[in-house]
Amino acid sequence: MSEICDANKLNHRFRGYFPVVIDVETAGFNAQTDALLEIAVSILKMDDEGVLGLDKTLHYHIEPFEGANLEPEALAFNGIDPSNPLRGAVSEKEAFLEIFKEVKKAQKAAGCHRSIIVAHNAAFDHGFVSKAIERNGLKRTPFHPFATFDTATLAGLAIGHTVLAKACSIAGIPFDNNEAHSALYDTERTAELFCLIVNRWKALGGWPLATPDESTLDTENEA
Repeated sequence: MSEICDANKLNHRFRGYFPVVIDVETAGFNAQTDALLEIAVSILKMDDEGVLGLDKTLHYHIEPFEGANLEPEALAFNGIDPSNPLRGAVSEKEAFLEIFKEVKKAQKAAGCHRSIIVAHNAAFDHGFVSKAIERNGLKRTPFHPFATFDTATLAGLAIGHTVLAKACSIAGIPFDNNEAHSALYDTERTAELFCLIVNRWKALGGWPLATPDESTLDTENEA
């Protein structure tokens, strides 16, 4: 019974990693040169039955860093006007210090040893997050330096589609294309999709992993 209970704890589910869902909106595709303009971070929780769900979401509009490139095509696509004072934008450093504080608190409460970024086409978001952290000289990041969970890959396997809107629709998660390309909206839909895949895998018997019968192991050892 104790093994089943342990398997239903978040710190036993992903090798001790604490999954944190992130989406960014940017002024281009190059994390080295293009501005990070918006970020949302969904923190997850697991209940006593081992069911994963959304706990809360942090959301920040970001001021372009000094000298950042702003691609007109990217701004037209996401509809962000970096100069609009009504955005209430904060500096990258201010946003990430607050993100670090909240993620570390939740990570510690879950008994996990490190956080891991979950994102749709995760290399993109991870690249912009990592570069912003480096650019601001922030130390002791909670996030793994290179490992991620990519919901595009997971959805391709579990649902048969890699596009976020289509995967959500197939999975029965409402998705409004008019709200898409907002970091807040996309992050929470990505979090729902990730939780659905993890929980469905558990419901189908994929977790916890079956342990070999001890009597079988004894027989094999004797042979």
